[in-house]
Amino acid sequence: MHALEGLEPKRFWDHFYALTQIPRCSGDEAAVSAHVQGWAAALGFACEIDEVGNVLVRVPATPGHEGAEITALQGHLDMVCEKHSTHQHDFATDPLRLLRAGEWIVAEGTSLGADNGVAIAAAMAVAEDPEAVHGPLELLFTVDEERGLVGAFNLKGGWLKATRLLNLDTEEEGSLYIGCSGGGDTWMTLPLHRARIKHAHGLKVRLHGLKGGHSGLDINLGRGNAIQILARLLDGLGEGCAYQLLDLQGGTKHNAIPREAIACLAVADLAAFEAALEGFQAEIAEIYGVTEPGIAWEIEPLALAGEALCGGSLNALLWLLGGLPHGVITMSQAVNGLVETSNNLAIVRLEAAQARVQISTRSSNNARLRQTRAGIFGLARLAGASVEAEAAYPGWQPNPDSPLLALAKAVHEATLGSQPEIKAIHAGLECGIIGERYPGMDMISFGPTMRWPHSPSEELHIASSARFYRLLCALLAALS
Repeated sequence: MHALEGLEPKRFWDHFYALTQIPRCSGDEAAVSAHVQGWAAALGFACEIDEVGNVLVRVPATPGHEGAEITALQGHLDMVCEKHSTHQHDFATDPLRLLRAGEWIVAEGTSLGADNGVAIAAAMAVAEDPEAVHGPLELLFTVDEERGLVGAFNLKGGWLKATRLLNLDTEEEGSLYIGCSGGGDTWMTLPLHRARIKHAHGLKVRLHGLKGGHSGLDINLGRGNAIQILARLLDGLGEGCAYQLLDLQGGTKHNAIPREAIACLAVADLAAFEAALEGFQAEIAEIYGVTEPGIAWEIEPLALAGEALCGGSLNALLWLLGGLPHGVITMSQAVNGLVETSNNLAIVRLEAAQARVQISTRSSNNARLRQTRAGIFGLARLAGASVEAEAAYPGWQPNPDSPLLALAKAVHEATLGSQPEIKAIHAGLECGIIGERYPGMDMISFGPTMRWPHSPSEELHIASSARFYRLLCALLAALS
């Protein structure tokens, strides 16, 4: 028995469970791709793989509906692999351990991969469901979405024959999405100079217990960034607490808000450091007491070895980390309540002679995206860092007059008894890139309710998943 036994619709949950037992971190999709290909072959569906590993399964229409236009169902094979640092789990080999938490499905100590396992499971389930009615289908499963939309960027025009596309990669039941933000990632490299260690007491300072979350969907919730909080502690220690910095590490993924950070220090006076930390903790509690009730600090002795940052390098690093924007920059003027532009300070890694810092910037306004990134580049260069800016990916411009949207609204009301909300999302869906590769493709995006994707708190709502599947089947029947 496993946690999903007995849930309906059975086909959907069986496929979802199978996916959670297969390693599929971004860039490591070979096993899950083989799983999908084996499934397609067993059912006699044509299956094609492109140069980067995207999978396209062509599913014949239900008898009597062969003349319908082709509809594509689309999702991504990879997941964000996040775990609590104290949890023993190897994402390269270990299956996820699923648990029921009331109305939700979670994974013990790790992210769940509902983003975007629900899309793959739903598409596979509906393709083999004898009660489902549909025209010809194309199931497009892309690779390496979470690290930079790699599969979508490498799609070839003409491969898909569909004229409309259902993206199954949003996380709020009762909503139909018709637009998303674009964005771009940036790496900064700051040269470091080191000198001998002159203070006697070695300490490892670990900040943990923050909620983290999706750097787009959760960026407006006021959550703490572990990198910036730890950097501000270090910057504020001042003359009263002499110290040297040996190492600083924080963050794991470009699209996850950092939950943990670690600094290795040599301090002159342990009592002075402890007093400074106590005062800083009170300040942080005042700022994040409501949004981050689990924030915690751990201090342990450290054997001193190697060299520490020189004062100039230390200042440049801390000022850069403290000055980089994190969180909401502007709200949309077109869509009430939608974040337009944001920035996530995602990763810091100290090496022997340099610091590497990654940020992820999003915006639904391409001009604002360019402007925001230019300002960040200028700040990095003022600190003495070089900048490697990845090419920005496009947003998905809403089309409120979409025929697919009009039909989906009517089907939603008839099937679920409610009018859906029409929204855009502050996250990078693959629809923006697919729309560039396939001009004129009519697209919408929808999915079941899930919370806290890209974090070990990720959870999938059970009842909404069943309703999501009903809606998908009803919409495909209407399109047939």
